[in-house]
Amino acid sequence: MSWQLPTLPFFEEEHARLALEVQRWCVEHRELLHDANGSFAGRCRRIVASLAAGGLLEYVLPNCNDGAVPRFDQRTICIVREALAYESNLAASLFATQGIGLSPLTLSDHLLRERYIDRARRGESVSAIAISELHSASDVASVETTASPQPGGYRLNGEKVWIQNGHFANHYFVLARSADRDRPPQISAFIVDSGTPGIRIDREIPMIDDCPLSTVVFDDVFVPDSQRIGGEGDGMRMAMAGFDMFRPSVGAAAIGLAKRALSECVVRVSSRRMFGTRMSDLDGVQTRLAEMRADIEAGMLAVYSAAWTADVIGGRRSTEAALAKLIATEAAQRVVDAAVQLFGAEGVSGESVVGRLYRELRPMRIYEGASEIQKKIIARGILRAGAPT
Repeated sequence: MSWQLPTLPFFEEEHARLALEVQRWCVEHRELLHDANGSFAGRCRRIVASLAAGGLLEYVLPNCNDGAVPRFDQRTICIVREALAYESNLAASLFATQGIGLSPLTLSDHLLRERYIDRARRGESVSAIAISELHSASDVASVETTASPQPGGYRLNGEKVWIQNGHFANHYFVLARSADRDRPPQISAFIVDSGTPGIRIDREIPMIDDCPLSTVVFDDVFVPDSQRIGGEGDGMRMAMAGFDMFRPSVGAAAIGLAKRALSECVVRVSSRRMFGTRMSDLDGVQTRLAEMRADIEAGMLAVYSAAWTADVIGGRRSTEAALAKLIATEAAQRVVDAAVQLFGAEGVSGESVVGRLYRELRPMRIYEGASEIQKKIIARGILRAGAPT
């Protein structure tokens, strides 16, 4: 069983070549991807280094040496993330977080761009996104972490939760609210090195997908003016632009997990006998397989249609990105749940592949904007554009 590029009209020859490249990388690194020995942080760092050595991080951290703002190819990002997720959702998440965590720099001409992006592209540093807070996880505009102006910079105070890579990252992309009482509150963006005095990891949070998240505390952390990205108040705009760019790839990862679940089911029902016949001969099983394939097809179309629209037509594509994540993650959830059902007791065991896929898929309907948030974005897009034609 191996992942393959879907046959859709959205791809060009370069995407077919990329698909083969990622397939080879997954085969060559299969042992690394499933090696649970050692610390989780050490394992993640090894995967990031291998992604860099294979040239895959160049697709989310493109070279900016000519000073121009690079143009991302969203179809490429989705292809890589889908293929990686089929083999290892951890690798797919690390691939995406490296890009999202520095997207405000990549999408600007900021002077810090090469200092951070070059090291991250080489796999020498790991990114983390410190945006979510306990009381404003989905409501990013309500962040409570403050940035108090000081001579030469700011003092950050607050607590960020649910932070992927938080306990071993080299730098954080942080959103903080201005604390200047003489002006209306504004949200600004910062790149903060993890070794900066005043930063501490309060705790690691075990998650159902076996990828622990962290609570990161900023206690009177001084950040120089040079570490602010964009102007004061530009933080939300920069963060949302990065999420829009990478959001379809969450759907792609979900489809990668769903395809793996379907592949596991085909092997299962073709080899297992029940009621005097093979499971695959039972009408109910065949119906379930057809429904799984239909959901995968719908999810793929939503993801790669959104990516193609962004790449070819261009412009800010918030509605299409939200549709891709909503449709693909919800469809993939149905597929993986059906796979668990077909596997029976084995499907809910801690040792089964489909059980792992279920645990990995469920958080995707929450992070990078829960399904309910995607529906709000879609509804706003409808109301702005009028009735669809």
